[in-house]
Amino acid sequence: MRIGELAALAGVSTRTVRHYHHQGVLPEPPRRVNGYREYGLRDALRLARARRLTELGLSLDEVRDVLAGDSARELREILLELDADLARQEAGIRARRERLAALLSEDSPSPDDAVSPRMAEFLRCLEPVRGSAFAAADAELLALLDTAAEPEDRDRLLELMRPMTTPEALARAETLHRRLAELDGADPADSRVAALAADLAAHLPPELAASLARTMPGADDPFAQAFLADLSPAQAEVVRQAMALVAGGEPS
Repeated sequence: MRIGELAALAGVSTRTVRHYHHQGVLPEPPRRVNGYREYGLRDALRLARARRLTELGLSLDEVRDVLAGDSARELREILLELDADLARQEAGIRARRERLAALLSEDSPSPDDAVSPRMAEFLRCLEPVRGSAFAAADAELLALLDTAAEPEDRDRLLELMRPMTTPEALARAETLHRRLAELDGADPADSRVAALAADLAAHLPPELAASLARTMPGADDPFAQAFLADLSPAQAEVVRQAMALVAGGEPS
């Protein structure tokens, strides 16, 4: 049979047949005296097998080796790996649909709402204090963390921050935000700075503070510098001193 007939029999295009020849999946058949390829039943069977295996997700290199019988791995091993990969993709799709469902439940979703379900749940717990500029900045930083951090690191941090969502902790946070706002335009040497830094450090749950002490970047870290640049000089000094206290050092 001719290449078009072979392709039609296996349900593929003639371009696919030629590509399989080029990749070594389908050996080149003998040619007639007029130069046309002459295919037989075995070619059709091999092409059909190749199509079924590629539809399962095997790469052409894997298909070629499996059909040639000289694969370093058994077909079962390849299929088990493929099944595990599909399971991971399936879990990823489910997670994306959960995030979409959460967004669609909002009347007017915004780009900042497109966070993971666990982060979205945590941010909802902070709603009572989301009115201030500092609370909004905290939420933006958490949304950035949700994108940049590995899921297990993010979830571990959220668990350490969970005590900060109690009514008492939220009330303290609101007071701290108000005191920070009052320092806008103040001198970094203002007497209120050190007291507020101590209260800010004390506001952190002990386990969270211990974790931050091990991992907190220095004040010269680019991310820390960008964060401090958005604050007034006195407010930035509060954060620097609080960071030093949490890290176990003395505020400068």
